[in-house]
Amino acid sequence: MHEPGASVMLAHMALLIGEIFRRAARAVPQRIAATLDGDVLSFGALNAQGNRLGHALAALGIERGDRVIWWGDTTLDALPVFVALAKLGAVFAPINARFGPDEATAVARLARARLLLADATHAEAAEVVAKAADIPLLARVGGMPGPGSDLSQGAMRSSEDEVRTPALDENDPHVIFFTSGSTGRPKGVVLPHRVNWLRSFQGPLLGGRTSTVCMFPLFHMAGWTLALGAWQARDPISFVRTPSAEALLDAVQSQRATRLYCIPAVWARILEADLERWDLTSLHDIDTGTSATPPELISALKERFPGTSTRINYGSTEGGAGTILADEDLIRKPGSVGLPAGGVELRLSDAGEVCVHSDCLMSGYFDDPEASAAVLSDGWYHTGDLGALDEEGYLSIVGRVRDVIRSGGETIAPAEVEQALADHPAVAEVAVVGLPDPRWGEIVCAVVVPRPGVTLELEDLRRHAAQRLASFKQPRRLEQVEALPRTPATGQIQRTLLIERLAAREG
Repeated sequence: MHEPGASVMLAHMALLIGEIFRRAARAVPQRIAATLDGDVLSFGALNAQGNRLGHALAALGIERGDRVIWWGDTTLDALPVFVALAKLGAVFAPINARFGPDEATAVARLARARLLLADATHAEAAEVVAKAADIPLLARVGGMPGPGSDLSQGAMRSSEDEVRTPALDENDPHVIFFTSGSTGRPKGVVLPHRVNWLRSFQGPLLGGRTSTVCMFPLFHMAGWTLALGAWQARDPISFVRTPSAEALLDAVQSQRATRLYCIPAVWARILEADLERWDLTSLHDIDTGTSATPPELISALKERFPGTSTRINYGSTEGGAGTILADEDLIRKPGSVGLPAGGVELRLSDAGEVCVHSDCLMSGYFDDPEASAAVLSDGWYHTGDLGALDEEGYLSIVGRVRDVIRSGGETIAPAEVEQALADHPAVAEVAVVGLPDPRWGEIVCAVVVPRPGVTLELEDLRRHAAQRLASFKQPRRLEQVEALPRTPATGQIQRTLLIERLAAREG
């Protein structure tokens, strides 16, 4: 017994992802953890399958610190893989399911993986990638014939006993998410167990039982963060194979989901659907986010989903949550992305770059100290976004630090094009942005507020700029608007918001 007043030293609880599944399986084994179409996986089954797969992976020689590439479509088969690797202390490294062999090989070489694990759809191509990237082990899941080891069969013969890795530390890498960012060259964002645990702990803090529908594929950070948030709260999450309006709304209806998070372009698709076809009365939260969300979209959501709550989230794979604009601020702060999220400090650099500090930052880019040092400095992550703060501290995103357009291999400065167009007699105001294009990469788009009573055509703008701009710098698209979105405090044009608005128009 301890003497009165004696201090009791409690061991620090390591924030390990595998513990989320162990504890949920003990507490609520029959509760649904995940659904996809008609398939259902309980917390007990997910933990058991993860253990079986963990023992099968260990039999292949996978150990703590080994990187394992997952290349597959959105499928419940990915979930036990995620659990097994977390418990082994191996690093889960998903790559884009839509990549072809050449793109996948570039990422696989970067990862220097010990194992490439694929679903049935990718098994044949995975053999090519494994050879090209010099990955020593190849396996597949799903029970279909193909190259490499059949890990599903190995798991069936394995024990459900808990997989334990005594040396595993919360600061060990848990996942690597690959992003090309602004350079086009793949970079691996390393997130430790502790970071992913803290990023997803908001789940239990939301209060009450929730059921979430996830639009993101399972090679994307947001998909796993939403899922971990649900699982921390021991609530279900429903995945869809493609983020179509029909698939998402079918999932909401069938699972009586209470929360749906979609990026603005997907919400635009949903708003175009015949919503009367579905019973959506279970929805309480209809959230959205990217760096900017058109106020027109928020108004449309409020009209079509009365009584629901909406938050706008701003963040990144590297930095986690940055800011949140709460429901009560949506109307009075149009174009803003809100205040710093819980546990986040935010500041603007002298150049106006948004910098965030929290316990949820990445460790760095895998095997790339130069790129890591370029964005991580003294505990602050430099986002690459240009921001403006109003008098109440609400953040708006106004553009990118390297605000250039890359079209057909050429680099174009928007400010140069704006300068060449501004004195056109029909132009009252103009902003130039780059829009994605399958042929050129990006195209130059002039967004113009025309002078009253004047007609403006794209060819007029191009002829006007021809004396000062090379043809590749001239606009290939014209959009006419009533006003350009600007920050309330400084009047800066919000280029990012313009791009979001144009994407929403296209649906």
